[in-house]
Amino acid sequence: MPKSPSPSASARKPSSRKPLIYGAGVVLAAALLGFFSYKATSPDHSGSGSSSVADVTADPDAGVYPELAKLARRDAGDKLAQGRADAPVVLIEYADFKCGYCGKFARDTEPALVKKYVDNGTLRIEWRNFPIFGAESEAAARAAWAAGQQDRFWQFHAAAYAEGAKEKGFGKDRLKELARQAGVADLDRFARDADSAAASAAVGKDQEQGYGIGATSTPSFLINGRPVAGAQPMETFTSAIEAAAEQARNTDDAKSSKNAESGKDTESGKDTESGKGSQGSGDDAK
Repeated sequence: MPKSPSPSASARKPSSRKPLIYGAGVVLAAALLGFFSYKATSPDHSGSGSSSVADVTADPDAGVYPELAKLARRDAGDKLAQGRADAPVVLIEYADFKCGYCGKFARDTEPALVKKYVDNGTLRIEWRNFPIFGAESEAAARAAWAAGQQDRFWQFHAAAYAEGAKEKGFGKDRLKELARQAGVADLDRFARDADSAAASAAVGKDQEQGYGIGATSTPSFLINGRPVAGAQPMETFTSAIEAAAEQARNTDDAKSSKNAESGKDTESGKDTESGKGSQGSGDDAK
């Protein structure tokens, strides 16, 4: 297990940042995420997985906040995401390239999740740049965004999180080398994009969202609105993903059943308000 960052570094307070407003339920979720996010990377953290924000119980709705689920962008053109835009489960990751626990998750857990859930269409992973360890973190986040503009974000992600990569730092020359390793075709464009106002704005937007939900350290995750903090064991993620997928299936089944019942009423010519039969409206049948 990599050495944990100190609480003062991993839980720095964004005093100048405006919190996002989602409702009373998210205030509780933010408080939980903030507390457990600190615990997940505090010096006493054992790595046992006991500090995940919401234990997955038999109730798939337990610990799930609908307002947080709405943070999934589901943008098919998102360069910092992988998986189908309409996947039933979305995992949002708030992470920093200088974070040792983020690297552990990227190397040990994420590839298995991709193979098991992304490849079969169950899961979508959306990245949020959440640099909290200073100037090099910010520079790496902008560089990752720039690599994404040439469709090489995930390759850059793999290179930046390779074993021993963060110990080499994220200076300008090093970031260019990582881009080269990632297969970024136009390195001059990469450098311009990394230094652009667009890169700063994109990273800032992700940061504001992370701070707004109460994340205070990295990595922090949302799985269909269920907060999970820290590089938890694989079982924590599989349990949360399975629960979210089951909940999504139940929701879809309920909608299908409701639509089927509505279709029966239409076919039988029942319309209590207008007295018209099924020929009165054909929009729903198209």
